[in-house]
Amino acid sequence: MHCRHRDGGRNTNQMNDQALHRRLLLWTCPQECDYTCQHIITAQRQAADPPRPVVQFHGKWPFRRVLGMQEPLSVLFSLGNLGAHYYGLHACVLPHIPARYSLRPFYVFLARLGMATWLFSAVFHTRDFPLTEQLDYFAAGASVLYGLYYTVVRVFRLDLRDGGGGGGGLCVALYLAHVAYLKLWRWDYTYNMAANVACGAVSNVLWTWFSWDRYRKSRRAWAIWPGIVVAWVLVAMSMELLDFAPIWSSVDAHSLWHLGTIAPTVLWYNFLVKDALDDIAASERLKA
Repeated sequence: MHCRHRDGGRNTNQMNDQALHRRLLLWTCPQECDYTCQHIITAQRQAADPPRPVVQFHGKWPFRRVLGMQEPLSVLFSLGNLGAHYYGLHACVLPHIPARYSLRPFYVFLARLGMATWLFSAVFHTRDFPLTEQLDYFAAGASVLYGLYYTVVRVFRLDLRDGGGGGGGLCVALYLAHVAYLKLWRWDYTYNMAANVACGAVSNVLWTWFSWDRYRKSRRAWAIWPGIVVAWVLVAMSMELLDFAPIWSSVDAHSLWHLGTIAPTVLWYNFLVKDALDDIAASERLKA
């Protein structure tokens, strides 16, 4: 099958002559032609007098590929978030929180789940297939639900009662029901978004209250970090509401949202260490 198209100003002849990285990412001849046509049409609309607005194709903005990646900045910033969780695990939790601390396993799992979630996000933004989309959505859902779970465990110290195990079983059941509904009943974007927003909102309210209460009692500056992180992430997420055509065919609202969550993740792990060490010190003072 012959597929002649123009990519970056150079002619490409047949699929066999296609760049290796695009073949590895499973770009087909019709997809290559579709990609080229999108950018031809976009360039013509922008060159018109007066310029006409950039439009979406198949429900997506026309991004300029880099090494075959569909949305290169979203990939880059997803990997940045993965790195933030890696930092949290290996530079904060493991070296600074003692193994005897009951909440340490929760934070270790938080970091590992975060790394997996952002890896799936990077894969999805590299190539948008039904499978990569579902992996991205299911991983994000697991991360949000687990975020609510360990928040409840920490705020109400359920780890000191039953290890948090009872609530964990309920969360696993809810997550499996969520996945089953989306896979077996209906792939519902609105429902999926509503479920994630609801869980995230409860977590944010709990951490904001915890932050205010902890600061009120201790007057330690680091006690307000959860409130700062919640506000920061909310501002970053609000970028999703400002959906606009990508600047320079690369920078869009979604990629900026991913960029905006890297720094608060780093701050969050530093807070977990401060909180854990303060909790351990308080316990030791009571025993003395």
